[in-house]
Amino acid sequence: MEPMGAITDVPGIRVGHQQKSDGGWLSGVTVVLPPPGTVGSVDVGGGGPATHETDALDPTTLVSAVDAVVLTGGSAYGLASAHGAQRWCEEHGRGFAVPGGVVPIVPAAAIFDLGRGGDFSARPDAGMGYAATEAAAAQEEGHDVGRGNVGAGTGAVIARTYKGGVGTASVTLESGAVVGALAVVNALGLPYAANAAGGRDTEPEAPEAPGPNTTLVVVATNAVLDVAECKRTASAAQAGIARALDPSHTLADGDTVFCLATGTVALDRSTETARQISLITLQSAAADVVRLAILDGVDRAEAVSTPAAEYSAYRRAVR
Repeated sequence: MEPMGAITDVPGIRVGHQQKSDGGWLSGVTVVLPPPGTVGSVDVGGGGPATHETDALDPTTLVSAVDAVVLTGGSAYGLASAHGAQRWCEEHGRGFAVPGGVVPIVPAAAIFDLGRGGDFSARPDAGMGYAATEAAAAQEEGHDVGRGNVGAGTGAVIARTYKGGVGTASVTLESGAVVGALAVVNALGLPYAANAAGGRDTEPEAPEAPGPNTTLVVVATNAVLDVAECKRTASAAQAGIARALDPSHTLADGDTVFCLATGTVALDRSTETARQISLITLQSAAADVVRLAILDGVDRAEAVSTPAAEYSAYRRAVR
């Protein structure tokens, strides 16, 4: 699969990874750091989510700006990494202003990778979240994004058989709006391409005590959107997960999509019809770049201990 751009094609968006894969570890954290004032919301479509501060992103709540988004391994334990990102934001004066200081708005979501490196207690903490945020802040504008088994995708697995990982993609619309996505693929399902090509003739044998699965996504755009429009865009982007993975949004998946709008490109809102067309076009693009980001993450992942012929056939199908 050829490179298809990255979420960092959206001006101002930066991504940082932190991971560990030795000493019983196979987990990490990915932080998406937007420019100050970025509007955001979220849609949770899976039956087994592990999330933090997602209620604050509802269009009916007080805040509208998002200071960072944390994607992490470690299941619910790994959500502690958001505290590190929050600390970095506070140190840099980023957050919702309150008497005496700021309260950074740092939503987070986690995949299940507990014990995949051998040590069930080896999971991301606040220190790893801080380091990933610091790494994101140190990146240059438009930087390349680490893909595959990095950050939150370090211990990712799909169909409990093959490695998953981090992928990203972007598209530029005729309006000048850029829509990018970053995905952490740790899904129960397989890509549709692999299924259609016979990459899954039989169901992979599940472990005796299988853990939950999840695909986490951040969609970003430079379009001007309010919180309600971000919410609708996140909801529409869930279709990209369904287009890429079979099955998706299951009871055992915590599929979660965040949407961030940096607000530098105005959409055509000259009439109600123009407004609707602009939003539908952007939201359709969001779903498509999510699909591409998921397939990119699968394609960039490292091989695992499956029969070589089976794995090669699967990778050819995905490509």
